[in-house]
Amino acid sequence: MKKILSALVILLTIAACSTSKNTVAVNPSDKTSIAVNDTVRIANDSLEYEVIIIDNGFSTWLASTALPRNYYSLSYLENKNYLYVTEWNNRVLQPQRYSPNLYEMTIDYRPNIHYGYEVNYLIYNYMIYFQNTYKQKLAGHVPIR
Repeated sequence: MKKILSALVILLTIAACSTSKNTVAVNPSDKTSIAVNDTVRIANDSLEYEVIIIDNGFSTWLASTALPRNYYSLSYLENKNYLYVTEWNNRVLQPQRYSPNLYEMTIDYRPNIHYGYEVNYLIYNYMIYFQNTYKQKLAGHVPIR
């Protein structure tokens, strides 16, 4: 159990940032920042929303296995993300049934907010990676990559 906990650190958040803009410096022409330690961080140029994913292997998987940007439409990504996140959040609320080591925290994803393509692309691909890597099925067919 300790091996799983130490090998897996998941932090997936979508947060509305406060008016303070000293949190992240993102070059508007490069909206993706990949840090060392397998951390992927996406923030739009106005810093309204961000996604932070820390999971061993995800950035490598994203670069090597995920389908390219613009393969899916924005509406497709939004619909799938809503389904995946809803099921994810249901599992977070049931730690007696689903491993709290996998489902550590809820994701604040609201279908009435326009997060943009990059944020939706990253969330969608993390959900595919997560389901394939940890043998989970959140909703419907899971593409195997």
